[in-house]
Amino acid sequence: MSLNTPLTQRLGITHPILLAPMDLVADARLTAAVSSAGGFGILGGGYGDESWLFRELDLLEKPRARFGVGFITWSMAKQPKLLDRALERKPAAVMLSFGDPGPFADRIKRTGAILICQVQSVALAREAVARGADILVVQGTEAGGHGASRGLIALLPEVLDAIGTGIPVVASGGIADGRGLAAALMLGASGVLMGTRFYATEEAAGAQAAKERIRAATGDDTLRGIVFDITRGNVWPSPFTGRCLRNAHADRWSGREVELMQHLEQESTRYATARREGNFDVAAVIAGESAGLVRDIPSARAVVERVVREASELLLRTTRQAVPAETVTT
Repeated sequence: MSLNTPLTQRLGITHPILLAPMDLVADARLTAAVSSAGGFGILGGGYGDESWLFRELDLLEKPRARFGVGFITWSMAKQPKLLDRALERKPAAVMLSFGDPGPFADRIKRTGAILICQVQSVALAREAVARGADILVVQGTEAGGHGASRGLIALLPEVLDAIGTGIPVVASGGIADGRGLAAALMLGASGVLMGTRFYATEEAAGAQAAKERIRAATGDDTLRGIVFDITRGNVWPSPFTGRCLRNAHADRWSGREVELMQHLEQESTRYATARREGNFDVAAVIAGESAGLVRDIPSARAVVERVVREASELLLRTTRQAVPAETVTT
């Protein structure tokens, strides 16, 4: 079973499902697993750990997989050679998020790679299209990791109204099952990008304890803020904040960020130790509201196939049940 959309046609894939390029979690193994299942895996270039990035790119070439690479734009701009090196590996697409794609767009497109831009507002969507984006990812505030304040269900159709149907638009934020994919398609998207759901899979590079926390969480167990960014000394530019699972560290310091900064040396050391030891009462588990829809830790292939099957069944059922009143005869 498959769903043919402008996104699948543009990327040459079977299923309209993209892997979010989660920093360190979306490694070569997970990227290849999503691609081999018929979706599109995007390697998490993250903040630009050069040795990690090129080790994972080497793994993707053995055997060769159709893949993308995702970068945090403002961070990658500090070491643009990473983009050039990544482009040498001939990724099918490059995804840029959180910053102006303009300085890099031509360089990406000259290699034949597809330019995917993630946006969080109508203004950013218009800017990305003007810069030459081939695909847009519209990210709602429900998403895990960094994002902004707009909810997906209103933002997605507003972006589509603003930019038209010239390029595929992908929905992201709060999506973890076939209901989310079906809803996104009904709102006009051509597919979905999922992070949290793929974090809780066998192939994801995250710690097993982190995956178990995602499985046990509800959407109410997440919060968006800057506590973790302050603690690790990596505060993002406005308007971006981070969504993570609540834990003891977040509960202690949320709303007390100024005070946290007064204890930063001690708390940063404590946080770094917790990350090394896998202590997720202190260290962050980056996850979105869709954690409340995650009930198992299957393979990435099982996730892709389940989501497509559920969405297809829902769309068929809706078509049969939602008959316009004027067509009903008595």
